[in-house]
Amino acid sequence: MSTSTPPRLPHSQHADELAELLWSAVSAADEYAATELVLGALDHGASPETVLLDVIARVQGKVGEEWAANRISVAQEHAATAINERVAAAVSVHPAARTTVTRGRITVACVEGEWHGLPARLLAEVLKLRGWQVDYLGAQVPTPHLISHLHNTRADAVALSSSIATRLPAAHAAITACQAIGVPVLVGGAAFGPNGRYAKLLGADAWAPDARAAADHLARERLPRPEPDHQQFDDLPHLADQEYTLVTRNAASLVRSVFAALNDAFPAMRSYSELQRERTAEDLAHIVDFLATALYLDDEELFVRFITWTAQILEARGVPAHSLPPALDLLARELKDFLRATRILQAGTRTLTTAPFTAAGNTA
Repeated sequence: MSTSTPPRLPHSQHADELAELLWSAVSAADEYAATELVLGALDHGASPETVLLDVIARVQGKVGEEWAANRISVAQEHAATAINERVAAAVSVHPAARTTVTRGRITVACVEGEWHGLPARLLAEVLKLRGWQVDYLGAQVPTPHLISHLHNTRADAVALSSSIATRLPAAHAAITACQAIGVPVLVGGAAFGPNGRYAKLLGADAWAPDARAAADHLARERLPRPEPDHQQFDDLPHLADQEYTLVTRNAASLVRSVFAALNDAFPAMRSYSELQRERTAEDLAHIVDFLATALYLDDEELFVRFITWTAQILEARGVPAHSLPPALDLLARELKDFLRATRILQAGTRTLTTAPFTAAGNTA
């Protein structure tokens, strides 16, 4: 079987229709219908790569959009994702997806702490279709385990996936550790920012916006062997001020202090139910995590994008976006001696107080 780039379906409308049908099955939590639909398409000549990337990946994107717009619950999102994962697994064992290994060996994994495994799984399956021998390690792979695996397999490259920006410090550690033993790293996923801006900052050897582009890149050129003496903090000299370390170390106490003070700063919170108070504490923890990540990268735009998204999510759930500035102001008071943290928090507050917000999934 040829390992060249597989053709797409004859008509894009066919893939569009298949994606709509799969969405209907997935949103109804009908795993059997979803699997039969996709396997039937393969039986009738659909390209496995097209099914994986133009159908399953597309439907998974819609799952995320529907959750953000509060049109499906967290439980429904998890169920839909699980079905998409099993459908992708079914594609991988269909006769149409059987290929001969004609290229080298690649390890595909999610960085430590990253539980969104489907993007990495889709990449692994596409690379197999392209003729690579692939070791797919799945979600949440601790860096020491990844390095041990690389020592045992002598992979030609590692493909690391991360969807959540707060995993970027762990991604940086993994990138550096892989390169230290001479294995180049390609990274991908939403965590690496617009146009992969954080991939370069963290020293990755290559970045790709999606699985098809990653497979194309790896087929086009061999990743160069990295320099073994590269050190993790060579990339980020600003970490010398210790702000990232101190905010990370004191994250729990920061959340407690801000949460306690919010009763006065945001009086509406006094009437919150116990569940609403729990959700508020969770939101504060996410704010501190993203602040720490912005400090790690010295990039206030990361925090601004996160706080904008958070405001949209809250609006979709009936919580006004103006509940956020008091929390950021209180956090800035707690960190008044931290120059970079203060600058980042002020940028977030400016965005919240000057931009109109609509619920996620809607347009202004």
